[in-house]
Amino acid sequence: MPLSPAPRTLARAALSALAALGLTACSSIPFASVPSPGASGSPAAATAALHRLVADGAPGAASLVTRGGRLSASRFAAAGVADLRSGRKMRRPDHFRAGSLTKTLVATVVLQLVGEGRLSLDDRAADHLPPGVPRSGPHDASDLRRVTVRQLLDHTSGLFNYTDDPRLATQLSGAGFPAHRYDRYTATELLRIALAHPPTATPGTAYAYSNTNYLVLGLVIRAVTGHPYAEEVRRRILVPFGLRDTSFPGNSPALPAPHGRGYSRIDGHRVDSTAFDPSRAGAAGEMITTLGDLNRFFAALLGGRLLAPRQMSELRSEKATDGTYGMGLYATHLPCGVTVWGHNGDISGSYAQTAGTADGRHLVSYRVNTDAPAGHTDGTAVLTAEFCPPRTARTRHS
Repeated sequence: MPLSPAPRTLARAALSALAALGLTACSSIPFASVPSPGASGSPAAATAALHRLVADGAPGAASLVTRGGRLSASRFAAAGVADLRSGRKMRRPDHFRAGSLTKTLVATVVLQLVGEGRLSLDDRAADHLPPGVPRSGPHDASDLRRVTVRQLLDHTSGLFNYTDDPRLATQLSGAGFPAHRYDRYTATELLRIALAHPPTATPGTAYAYSNTNYLVLGLVIRAVTGHPYAEEVRRRILVPFGLRDTSFPGNSPALPAPHGRGYSRIDGHRVDSTAFDPSRAGAAGEMITTLGDLNRFFAALLGGRLLAPRQMSELRSEKATDGTYGMGLYATHLPCGVTVWGHNGDISGSYAQTAGTADGRHLVSYRVNTDAPAGHTDGTAVLTAEFCPPRTARTRHS
């Protein structure tokens, strides 16, 4: 599956393929690190970027833009189709799987707990786990007693990414997907798989994106609050901020109505991957949402309505990762000098990203209904088209 791509800041990955969903060196493109909140692109350029995603292999692409903090006046655009069989178009209310955008909500809850004094970023992860959850792997090679909450949040724990386990990867997104799509997993089972592998680095020494980190954070939330992480997200974020179309399906393979279809490429063939058991993702990426709810959430988060200033500073800080990742949030530096903040996520049949200005008043969320387009369009083109003046967007992507 890959549950989640690593963040793709333009300076390091402006030309990476959406299909690759990883970090590709491309450091020759200059950018300014200072945001330019007044800059904005044109609706025509943003819609053209969606059409390029479809031309490069996505059945459909859609975006929702909010400007000036006016959520009720957000602009929807779409290209391609939501369902290859019926030809149905993508619609604004459609639900889809958000993959690792889940992580931003999980990180927000963890930082709220830190702000309440119920947790410290420097606490050992092993001190906040429910009974029966393993603390280490064979021979203590991977050991949660050496990992802090901070290192889980910013992916510097060194914990092996469980979705990279060869056997499991085949079942989650490879040739074994059709036969194993309804397999049920628990967070403890997936953690055991991760801990059976040696760490990728000594904790705190290197950034390495790992879904295991947020799997553990979901367990930490349960231990600290006494409630499943999804319940805490609902109570603290979904209900008070009106995210009525966002859910955490647990073991349910279905998407709420309305929805289109999701597609994956497996061994060169396109497979309908709309339905599967999302317990394989858990706190690392099981969330289902809509474009409208994503904009609503990031408007509240970036606008300072979810976290106290100290925790907001921690959320944005990329110091420990050399400018790659904060705590469930990362910056994307566009070629016109604008810096936007957000996250992306992919899971079988779906890829999505949200990015916004530092104050959360200008946002774009976009999605495609596949995790593996056949072409090489960089999804950052959508962000450039929206946040950069038209002349910059045309020069960079003509």
